Amino acid sequence: MHLVWFRRDLRCLDNRALHAACEANELVVGLFVETPDQWAAHHMAPIQAGLIEARLKALRDELGALNIPLLVTRAADYKRASETVATLANSLNINAVFVNREYELNEQNRDRQAQQQVEAQGIDWYAYHDRNLFAPGTIRSGKGDAYKVFTPFKKACLRALEGMDQSPLKAPAVRADDKRLAAIFASLEPIEFDYPTKSVSAWPTTEKAILDKLRTYCREQAADYKTHRDFPAIEGTSQLSPYLAIGALSPRQCLARLQSEHPQWREPDSGAATWLSELIWRDFYQEVSAQNPSISKKHCFLEWGESVVWDNDNARFEAWKAGKTGFPIVDAAMQQLNTTGWMHNRLRMIVASFLTKDLLIDWRWGEDYFMSKLIDGDFASNNGGWQWSASVGTDAQPYFRIFNPTTQGERFDSDGRFIRRWLSALKEVPGKQIHQPWSWAEKYAQSLDYPKPIVDHAKQRKQALAIFEAAKNQPKESA
Repeated sequence: MHLVWFRRDLRCLDNRALHAACEANELVVGLFVETPDQWAAHHMAPIQAGLIEARLKALRDELGALNIPLLVTRAADYKRASETVATLANSLNINAVFVNREYELNEQNRDRQAQQQVEAQGIDWYAYHDRNLFAPGTIRSGKGDAYKVFTPFKKACLRALEGMDQSPLKAPAVRADDKRLAAIFASLEPIEFDYPTKSVSAWPTTEKAILDKLRTYCREQAADYKTHRDFPAIEGTSQLSPYLAIGALSPRQCLARLQSEHPQWREPDSGAATWLSELIWRDFYQEVSAQNPSISKKHCFLEWGESVVWDNDNARFEAWKAGKTGFPIVDAAMQQLNTTGWMHNRLRMIVASFLTKDLLIDWRWGEDYFMSKLIDGDFASNNGGWQWSASVGTDAQPYFRIFNPTTQGERFDSDGRFIRRWLSALKEVPGKQIHQPWSWAEKYAQSLDYPKPIVDHAKQRKQALAIFEAAKNQPKESA
């Protein structure tokens, strides 16, 4: 009997571990282990836990139709999860365990421990690269080095795509009946997490609905992605990231559908090519995470980043979290995050720049807060985005490039449509004056139930430049 240990690969289609487990004439059982203490340590958002729980219920039905039972059990953390898998494999007389690799440090340690315990019992362990378009370590420079900058990494990926079959795997065939499977099916208990969850009724969770969402986006919106993606008032992004984050959808499925709908996907200025770049960004950050374990320990990619002296003002951090900074585009974005568990990508850059460069608060505070709220929380992508914004990561924006939150709002939400959607206190502020509402209120003697700016951007910019320059010029300690 084969055991497939599901983690962030919650799908039947294009699942390499599941596919491999089903190739032999063996009975197959699925397993998912809830790890509430580990999830809490990783700041998993309750809304993402809700998505995983809902997806598992749909996955159990989909696997059941293939005559594959899905067991869902619980272990406090990864160490105990490894023990649980080994114990269960032994009790079910499993002869091989199949997993898809994960690349963060804790996950790698978990799998190493589980493999040791499983193999100690004479059970085989098979692990597959499934999470990305390209397995970490396969895209290398001409000198054989890992890329540290996105653009050459992307070019290498595009070259590799030309000669590689990235076709998604089909779902396994229906498995034969067996009395042992009947007993396992009869023992299945309702899926209900101990970990706090939030409703995900706005997000479909069946495989069919998720694929329909992918098809619709590629067919109807991907062509406009380049021109629409930066404007939060427009539904210009795919909003497929939650499914990619939990593995309900694979990047290969996205690529295949994109190529099918857009034969011109190679054209650099096309919407399709721009959307493909986002999939490659995801690969890039997974690559960085896999090759640099220190990132999983909260270290900056750039060594000098550890020398930045942050202000870390708690009152300002709380204002940022609550969307009460007095900067409309920042506050509207945070309201979107706090209410829906999702935030538009352009806004993620704006609020991250504001936290690190205007409020001078450690990027790690923002990284953890995002993970605690995001339905699409993914360690590598979230960490990479925050380090980029704080100018201490790979491909980081130079430390002297600091977003002006007011002009960002004026540029990407010029008429204030997005801001008005999330900040009811500013609904009556006319036109473009919404980006500086207090100037309008004072000019026309109006009252506003909205905070005044908690900082002066020009002053904070100068302070940020001084702090970052000092950190970058800090003498290195001799060994």
